Amino acid sequence: MKVLLIKDVKSLGKAGEIKEVKEGYGRNFLIPKGLAKLATKEVIQAWQEEQKQKQAQLQEEIAKLNKEKEILEDLNISIEKKLGENGHLYGAVTKEEIAEALKKQANIEIDKKKIDAKNIKEIGEHVVDVKLGHGIHAKLKINVKGV
Repeated sequence: MKVLLIKDVKSLGKAGEIKEVKEGYGRNFLIPKGLAKLATKEVIQAWQEEQKQKQAQLQEEIAKLNKEKEILEDLNISIEKKLGENGHLYGAVTKEEIAEALKKQANIEIDKKKIDAKNIKEIGEHVVDVKLGHGIHAKLKINVKGV
């Protein structure tokens, strides 16, 4: 019996592979558990079409993220922070403050968890890494000013 694996099956193969299995293993285990489908021409064509659609959607998403990256790298966000008595910042600039400044100044919403800002405790220009997904990172310029 030939089956098309829908999910990776340990000791049998990876998703998308067509494997020859024993009748009982296929009918009683793989197919009922949703791990495989009977490998007919229609099922194989539907699987290939689905994979093409997923690939096209992924390419579209990556293109969108690259545009977002270009927009973010062209920005220069200003954040005003209170100064302490010695002329240094009172506390550090947080991810929340950066996300809020992005929303106010550029009308761009980015989750604070995607911003990698560590130890911004000095006045001046800083570069922060923003993780957009699919391995795409943007370098966001932040100008910290003392008040």
